[in-house]
Amino acid sequence: MARTSSSTFDFPRLRRQAGILAGASLLLALLLISYTFGVKNHFFARLFSAFFVFFWLLAVTFLGVVPFVNWAARSWFGKEWVSDSFTKTSSRRSSASTSPSSARTPTRTASRSSQKRHP
Repeated sequence: MARTSSSTFDFPRLRRQAGILAGASLLLALLLISYTFGVKNHFFARLFSAFFVFFWLLAVTFLGVVPFVNWAARSWFGKEWVSDSFTKTSSRRSSASTSPSSARTPTRTASRSSQKRHP
C-alpha cells in the first residue's frame, strides 16, 4: 500500500523536535552524571542510560501527552470551550486585580504580655 502525498503528518518537524529533545536530554544527562559521579567509573555507560531515561521521559511528554491533551480538548469540548475558558479566566483575573484590597484587622485583641503565666 503506497503512501499518499497528501499526508498531514509533518516528518521534518518531528525530526527537529526529536533533535531538540535529544540535545536537551544529553545536556541534562551530562550535567547530572558529571555532578553526581564525576568522570571516573563507567562514565559513558551511566551517561547513555541517563540520556535514554531523560529522552524517553521528555519524548513521551512533549510528543505524546501534550499533543493528545490538546487534541482531546479541541475535539471533545470544541474550539468554543477552549476560547471561552481562556476569556473567562483572564477577565476574572483582571477584575480581581483592580478591586481595592481590604485592610487587615488584627486577630488577637490582647497582647501576649498581658496574659497570665502559669508555672
